[in-house]
Amino acid sequence: MNPNPLSEPCYLLHFLTFFSYLITRTSATSLLSPHLIHRLVYREIQAVLAFALLAAFKIVRDETWEAFISNMLFFAKIFLVAISLIMDYHLALWYMVVFSVIYLVTQPPAFEKLGMSSRLTPLQLETLLTEGNTSRFWLVEFRALCSSACIHASRCFPELSVTYSNKNLSFGIVDLGLFPNAAEKFGISLSGGMNQLPTYILFENATEVTRFPEWDYEAKASHPPLTKRVLSRHFELDRHLLEYVNGK
Repeated sequence: MNPNPLSEPCYLLHFLTFFSYLITRTSATSLLSPHLIHRLVYREIQAVLAFALLAAFKIVRDETWEAFISNMLFFAKIFLVAISLIMDYHLALWYMVVFSVIYLVTQPPAFEKLGMSSRLTPLQLETLLTEGNTSRFWLVEFRALCSSACIHASRCFPELSVTYSNKNLSFGIVDLGLFPNAAEKFGISLSGGMNQLPTYILFENATEVTRFPEWDYEAKASHPPLTKRVLSRHFELDRHLLEYVNGK
């Protein structure tokens, strides 16, 4: 992540919006009745405690900082709007509009490091797969950084590549946001937006072995959340690593 998060427009605008509540709250104190102030303080304490509990829960469950920060911003916005309703519903509507605008014009930054993976164009990937003079297996992440799901998962793939990359298994990243016309070639539909991204495909000598999510993921009631553990299990990365080590 950026060492100075407030330099990112998304985080800076959220910070300024949350900070504006403190100014509004201080200015409105003299205008509110003692009963309403007492009720507001009580709800603020409840919101802070609930937020702290959610933060403790999510920091254990979320594998990446990107997902954790996104979730906590979402909860913070809900609490802020709920508390603002106690003061004045116009204030709550104003915050809803501001958060909607922030969502539309900015997005959180993705994890920038590649680990041991390679950033590829579709043509480069096709060449590597067809020539067959590199790795036997290629695990490729197809993503688009205009998708929030891809941003949340942007740390998983580089970190997996650091652990599992070897001479038999290489990792590559293709940005379909830059090459949308290549999506159909790899069986990825962008007709409904970027809902199928990120998609991960394991190739063996230019032949697809398996992918995640699977072809029928839309027909399923739900599919597992995207984590390093899920990807490692689905693509049997531990087995591939053991086969490489034992084959030396």
